[in-house]
Amino acid sequence: MKHIKSFLILFTSLLIISCSDFLDYSPQGTVSEEQFNTPERVDGLVTAAYAQLGNDFWARPHSHMWAFGSVRAGDGFKGGGSVADQYSYHRWEVNTLITVDDGRIDENWVEIFDGVARANEALRKLKQFTEADWPEVTIRTAEARFIRAHFYFVAKRIWKMLPWIDETIPVAEIKLVGNRELTNDQLWDKIAEDFQYGVDNLPEVQPEPGRVNKYAAAAYLAKVRLYQAYEQDENHNVVNINAGKLQDVVDMCDMVINSGEYDLHDDFGKNFVPDYESGIESVFSIRYSIEDGTPNGRIQMATSLNYNMLAPYGCCDFHNPSYTTLNSFKTDAVTGLPMFDTYNDDLLYDIDTWQGLDNLDGIDWMGPTVDPRMDHTIAIPTHPFKYDPDFLMTKAGRRVPEVYGYLSTMKETEHYASSYFKKIGPFFGTARDLDIIRYDDVLLMKAEALIELGSENEALPLINQIRARAANSTGWLVQADGSPTANYFVEEYQDGVNCTWDQDFARKALQWERRLEFSMEGSRFFDLVRWGIAAETMNEYYAVESTRFQHLVGANFTKNKNEYLPIPQNQITLTEGAYIQNTNY
Repeated sequence: MKHIKSFLILFTSLLIISCSDFLDYSPQGTVSEEQFNTPERVDGLVTAAYAQLGNDFWARPHSHMWAFGSVRAGDGFKGGGSVADQYSYHRWEVNTLITVDDGRIDENWVEIFDGVARANEALRKLKQFTEADWPEVTIRTAEARFIRAHFYFVAKRIWKMLPWIDETIPVAEIKLVGNRELTNDQLWDKIAEDFQYGVDNLPEVQPEPGRVNKYAAAAYLAKVRLYQAYEQDENHNVVNINAGKLQDVVDMCDMVINSGEYDLHDDFGKNFVPDYESGIESVFSIRYSIEDGTPNGRIQMATSLNYNMLAPYGCCDFHNPSYTTLNSFKTDAVTGLPMFDTYNDDLLYDIDTWQGLDNLDGIDWMGPTVDPRMDHTIAIPTHPFKYDPDFLMTKAGRRVPEVYGYLSTMKETEHYASSYFKKIGPFFGTARDLDIIRYDDVLLMKAEALIELGSENEALPLINQIRARAANSTGWLVQADGSPTANYFVEEYQDGVNCTWDQDFARKALQWERRLEFSMEGSRFFDLVRWGIAAETMNEYYAVESTRFQHLVGANFTKNKNEYLPIPQNQITLTEGAYIQNTNY
C-alpha cells in the first residue's frame, strides 16, 4: 500500500507540473472540431447516425419494440425464468408497478436521444457545404433529418411530451429545453417537417443499399399523420379525429403505392427469413451484417433474449405469446372471417396434447379453422419451428411453462442453421434486416384513414389484399409428411355475403387485421393508444388471461396514465426541472 500511495503522489505532482503540456497535446485517434471540414468526414457523421438505428440491446430495445409495444399490449408475456427476471418488463406488462425511477426507462431515453444527438451533429456540420461543394449535401441532410424524425417518433409513442432539440440549439443549452415548450400537435408537426423534407429532397432510388429514399419518407410521414389525426387531450383521451390529417395519410400512401416499387410478398413468411430481407415489401428497414470483418458482425441484439430453450438455443425464452393472442387467429368455420366476439371463449388447443379441440362438427384432429398467420407468428408444440418440419417446437422448449405457458415467439428469431444466426455469449442475434415499415403497413394505414373518412368501401379491397395473401401463405406450413400443420381457412370480406360492410364493421375489421398482421412485432400497444381504446382492451384482456396465468392477477391498466411511460426522473433531475412529468405519475 505504501508503494501505491507514493506512486499516486508522484503521478499527481507530474500532472500539476506538466498541465500546460497536456492541454497542448492532441491524442492519437481523436478528431478535432476543425477537422470536420470535408464531405468525407461529415458523410461519416451521417453514417454514424444510421448506425445508431441498430445500436440497441435487449436491455434497451428501441428498434424492435417487443417490450414497449407487444408485452404492454398483451400480445406476449415478458417471459424469461421468473416474474422477477428483468423485473422492469414485468412492471410494464401488468401496468401496476411502473415507477419514475425505473432504470430501463431511463436507459431507453438515453439511447433514443443519442440517436437524435448523432443526427443533429451531422446536420450542424452539413450546413457548411453547398451543392457546389458537395452535390449530395441536400440528400445527406434529408437522410439525417429522417433519422432524427425516426427517433423522435419512437420516443413520442413511448413518452408523448418531449423536448424538441434540433441542430440550432447549442449543446450547452440542451438541458434548458423543456418538454412542454411545444404542444402535442406542434411536436407531431416538427416530426412531420423532417419527413416532409425527405419526401421533397430524397431520391426515389438510392445508389447504396440501406440509405432511405423518397418513398420511405412518404410512408413514415403517413404514419406520423395517422397518429396525429387522433387528437388527444392532456389526459390522453382521443377527443377528435382530424380529417385533414387523414387525407394526408391517403396522399402519402398513394405516393408509395403508385410508385410501383413495392408489393406484398406472395407468402407472408417471406418477411421473416433472411432470403427475402429488404425485399419488395420492405419500405424502410434497419440493416445488419455478419462476416463483415468484425468479431461478431453487425448483429440485431434487441431480441437476443427471445429464443426458446430448444437445443441449440437454450436461452432465454422471453417474449412468449399470450393464449389470447393464440386464440385471436381463430376463424369462423363457415365464413372464414375472424371471430371478433367469441374468439377467446375457450382455448384453441388442448394444452396437454396440443392437438386441436374437436368442438366443431366436421373438424378433424387439427381443430377449429385458423388464419395461417398463426404459424408464421407463434411457435406451438408439435408444430415446425421456422418452417423446418424436422425441427419441432416441444414443451421442453419452454423455460418455466408453469408461469408463462407453452408458446414461443417466432417472427424475430432465426433458424439455428441460418448463416445469419450468431451466438454471442449466452445470447443470440441475427443479421437479418429489421423492417420498420412494410408495404402491408402502407396498405392498412390507407385503409384506416379511408374508413375514418367515411370511405370504407374504398378500404375494402385494401384489407382484402392482406387477407388474400394470408390465405395463400400456407406453402411453408407443413409437417414432415407434407400435410398441413393446422386447419387453415381464411376468406376475404364480401359485403352482403359474409358481412355487412358499414363503417363500424370496417373499423373493427381493420383493427383486427392489424392485430393479426403485426402480432408480436411491437406495434399493438401503440395502435390501442392511438384508437383511444387501450384501457378497456387491456383490462378486458387481464380479466380473461389472469384466469389462465397467475402472474397477471392484480394487473390493471389505469386510464389517463398508462397510455405512456413516465419521463425518467433521472432526466428531470439532470435538466434541473426543465421537464414536467407525465399525467398521473
